[in-house]
Amino acid sequence: MSVSAVTPPPVSILLVEDDEVIRKTVGMALERYGYHVNTAGDGLTALELIQDKRHDLLVLDVMLPGLDGIGLARKVRETSLVPILMMSARGDSLDVVSGLEAGADDYVVKPVDTSVLVARIRSLLRRASFPAQTADAEPAAAKDRGVLVFGELTIDPEGLEVSLAGRPVALAPTELRLLLEFAAHPGIVLDRQTLLTDVWDYGWDGDSRVVDLCVQRLRKKIGADRIETVRGFGYKLRR
Repeated sequence: MSVSAVTPPPVSILLVEDDEVIRKTVGMALERYGYHVNTAGDGLTALELIQDKRHDLLVLDVMLPGLDGIGLARKVRETSLVPILMMSARGDSLDVVSGLEAGADDYVVKPVDTSVLVARIRSLLRRASFPAQTADAEPAAAKDRGVLVFGELTIDPEGLEVSLAGRPVALAPTELRLLLEFAAHPGIVLDRQTLLTDVWDYGWDGDSRVVDLCVQRLRKKIGADRIETVRGFGYKLRR
């Protein structure tokens, strides 16, 4: 008797957009790419859906009635590390910076081409698809994985664990991928374009503000002095 392979469930996306036409258009476009899409027209409804159902990625419009996208991102980040993609109608600097500071991983400007939106979504999902750590791994295995130590900061690149002064540090997927990139090149200055390519998977020129804001969030979690700014060049992880 043959055993059929189990088909994994489709990636679940929550699309939060108050404009009904945009919501339906974008939702149908994402479903054509094979994603399972839930939708909400306001922030409070979206918050209820996030609490009731598991989603692999959130796409949040900045301007929402009740609870706006930035406030919603902050609420989500209190309890979840799910990837967040913000949508801004204007690409306004304040909207972009506020969204990234609130915990979003990336943003797009409306109207957005479907192929660009899907490319950003795929990039975010790749960053979030780290292999799960096995619960029954032997403690001694950590030594074989080459755990990295920078002062009080400890990074296990294979176990995907980070601790500061012995305490676990919870990092969003993009923050973790950024830290791993720095840890792979300690003491070496990495410019923003390199980080956009290697961490954000940008095959084109991206907005360097996503790098700056992610570095800012990372510093709050691992220590402000651990990542040094080299003005005019980029950033480096201090040994």
